[in-house]
Amino acid sequence: MSRRDDALQHIEHELGVLLRRARRVVAQRAAEVHPDLQTGAYLMLGHLQRCGALRASALCEVLDLDKAAVSRHVQHLLELGLVDRTPDPEDGRATLIVPSEQGRAQMQQVREQRRRGMDERLADWPTSDLEDLVGLLERYNSALG
Repeated sequence: MSRRDDALQHIEHELGVLLRRARRVVAQRAAEVHPDLQTGAYLMLGHLQRCGALRASALCEVLDLDKAAVSRHVQHLLELGLVDRTPDPEDGRATLIVPSEQGRAQMQQVREQRRRGMDERLADWPTSDLEDLVGLLERYNSALG
Protein backbone atom coordinates (compact mmCIF):
# COMPACT_ATOMS: atom_id res chain seq x y z
CA MET A 1 0.00 0.00 0.00
CA SER A 2 1.36 3.42 -0.94
CA ARG A 3 1.69 6.29 1.55
CA ARG A 4 -1.14 8.05 -0.29
CA ASP A 5 -3.41 4.99 -0.02
CA ASP A 6 -2.53 4.71 3.65
CA ALA A 7 -3.31 8.41 4.20
CA LEU A 8 -6.64 8.14 2.35
CA GLN A 9 -7.59 5.10 4.43
CA HIS A 10 -6.67 6.98 7.61
CA ILE A 11 -8.75 10.00 6.51
CA GLU A 12 -11.70 7.71 5.84
CA HIS A 13 -11.37 6.19 9.33
CA GLU A 14 -11.06 9.56 11.09
CA LEU A 15 -14.05 10.97 9.18
CA GLY A 16 -16.07 7.95 10.31
CA VAL A 17 -15.14 8.68 13.93
CA LEU A 18 -16.01 12.34 13.43
CA LEU A 19 -19.40 11.53 11.90
CA ARG A 20 -20.36 9.14 14.70
CA ARG A 21 -19.43 11.74 17.31
CA ALA A 22 -21.24 14.47 15.38
CA ARG A 23 -24.47 12.45 15.30
CA ARG A 24 -24.31 11.98 19.06
CA VAL A 25 -23.50 15.66 19.68
CA VAL A 26 -26.28 16.88 17.36
CA ALA A 27 -28.80 14.75 19.26
CA GLN A 28 -27.54 16.18 22.58
CA ARG A 29 -27.73 19.75 21.31
CA ALA A 30 -31.21 19.22 19.93
CA ALA A 31 -32.31 18.05 23.39
CA GLU A 32 -30.72 21.15 24.92
CA VAL A 33 -32.83 23.39 22.66
CA HIS A 34 -35.98 21.41 23.50
CA PRO A 35 -36.32 17.92 25.01
CA ASP A 36 -38.65 16.82 22.19
CA LEU A 37 -36.67 18.33 19.30
CA GLN A 38 -35.76 15.84 16.58
CA THR A 39 -32.22 16.00 15.21
CA GLY A 40 -33.30 16.72 11.63
CA ALA A 41 -35.47 19.59 12.80
CA TYR A 42 -32.57 20.89 14.93
CA LEU A 43 -30.34 20.98 11.85
CA MET A 44 -33.07 22.82 9.94
CA LEU A 45 -33.48 25.33 12.76
CA GLY A 46 -29.72 25.87 12.78
CA HIS A 47 -29.77 26.61 9.07
CA LEU A 48 -32.65 29.05 9.50
CA GLN A 49 -30.78 30.69 12.37
CA ARG A 50 -27.74 31.25 10.12
CA CYS A 51 -29.54 32.18 6.88
CA GLY A 52 -32.78 33.82 7.99
CA ALA A 53 -36.29 33.32 6.67
CA LEU A 54 -36.66 30.79 3.85
CA ARG A 55 -39.44 29.14 1.91
CA ALA A 56 -39.93 25.44 2.48
CA SER A 57 -38.88 24.83 -1.13
CA ALA A 58 -35.54 26.53 -0.46
CA LEU A 59 -35.06 24.32 2.61
CA CYS A 60 -35.69 21.26 0.42
CA GLU A 61 -32.96 22.37 -1.94
CA VAL A 62 -30.38 23.53 0.59
CA LEU A 63 -30.80 20.57 2.95
CA ASP A 64 -31.32 18.03 0.15
CA LEU A 65 -34.61 16.83 1.63
CA ASP A 66 -37.91 16.03 -0.02
CA LYS A 67 -41.02 18.15 0.54
CA ALA A 68 -42.57 15.65 2.92
CA ALA A 69 -39.51 15.61 5.21
CA VAL A 70 -39.29 19.40 5.25
CA SER A 71 -43.01 19.65 5.94
CA ARG A 72 -42.73 17.24 8.89
CA HIS A 73 -39.75 19.12 10.35
CA VAL A 74 -41.42 22.50 9.92
CA GLN A 75 -44.60 21.22 11.58
CA HIS A 76 -42.55 19.78 14.44
CA LEU A 77 -40.72 23.11 14.90
CA LEU A 78 -44.03 25.02 14.79
CA GLU A 79 -45.55 22.74 17.44
CA LEU A 80 -42.54 23.32 19.69
CA GLY A 81 -42.78 27.09 19.19
CA LEU A 82 -39.29 27.28 17.67
CA VAL A 83 -40.29 28.73 14.27
CA ASP A 84 -42.98 30.98 12.87
CA ARG A 85 -44.50 31.27 9.41
CA THR A 86 -44.63 34.72 7.86
CA PRO A 87 -46.02 35.87 4.51
CA ASP A 88 -43.44 36.06 1.73
CA PRO A 89 -43.30 39.73 0.71
CA GLU A 90 -42.33 38.68 -2.83
CA ASP A 91 -45.26 36.28 -3.25
CA GLY A 92 -48.38 36.64 -1.13
CA ARG A 93 -49.33 33.01 -1.78
CA ALA A 94 -46.12 31.69 -0.21
CA THR A 95 -44.86 31.71 3.38
CA LEU A 96 -41.42 31.97 4.89
CA ILE A 97 -40.17 29.89 7.79
CA VAL A 98 -38.27 31.92 10.37
CA PRO A 99 -36.95 31.11 13.86
CA SER A 100 -39.26 32.41 16.58
CA GLU A 101 -37.91 34.51 19.44
CA GLN A 102 -37.83 31.36 21.57
CA GLY A 103 -36.06 29.43 18.81
CA ARG A 104 -33.43 32.14 18.34
CA ALA A 105 -32.82 32.41 22.08
CA GLN A 106 -32.51 28.65 22.59
CA MET A 107 -30.20 28.24 19.60
CA GLN A 108 -28.02 31.13 20.76
CA GLN A 109 -27.70 29.61 24.22
CA VAL A 110 -26.71 26.22 22.78
CA ARG A 111 -24.28 27.88 20.35
CA GLU A 112 -22.55 29.73 23.20
CA GLN A 113 -22.26 26.53 25.26
CA ARG A 114 -20.92 24.67 22.22
CA ARG A 115 -18.26 27.31 21.55
CA ARG A 116 -17.17 27.38 25.18
CA GLY A 117 -16.85 23.59 25.16
CA MET A 118 -14.88 23.61 21.93
CA ASP A 119 -12.60 26.34 23.24
CA GLU A 120 -11.93 24.29 26.39
CA ARG A 121 -11.15 21.12 24.42
CA LEU A 122 -8.87 22.95 22.01
CA ALA A 123 -7.30 25.29 24.57
CA ASP A 124 -3.80 23.98 23.87
CA TRP A 125 -4.14 24.48 20.09
CA PRO A 126 -2.56 27.69 18.82
CA THR A 127 -4.88 29.93 16.84
CA SER A 128 -2.79 29.28 13.73
CA ASP A 129 -3.57 25.54 14.00
CA LEU A 130 -7.30 26.32 14.29
CA GLU A 131 -7.06 28.53 11.21
CA ASP A 132 -5.16 25.79 9.34
CA LEU A 133 -7.90 23.30 10.25
CA VAL A 134 -10.58 25.69 8.98
CA GLY A 135 -8.71 26.07 5.70
CA LEU A 136 -8.30 22.32 5.27
CA LEU A 137 -11.94 21.61 6.11
CA GLU A 138 -13.09 24.29 3.64
CA ARG A 139 -10.82 22.79 0.97
CA TYR A 140 -12.10 19.28 1.70
CA ASN A 141 -15.76 20.37 1.60
CA SER A 142 -15.14 22.25 -1.62
CA ALA A 143 -13.57 19.18 -3.20
CA LEU A 144 -16.65 17.14 -2.25
CA GLY A 145 -19.10 19.83 -3.34
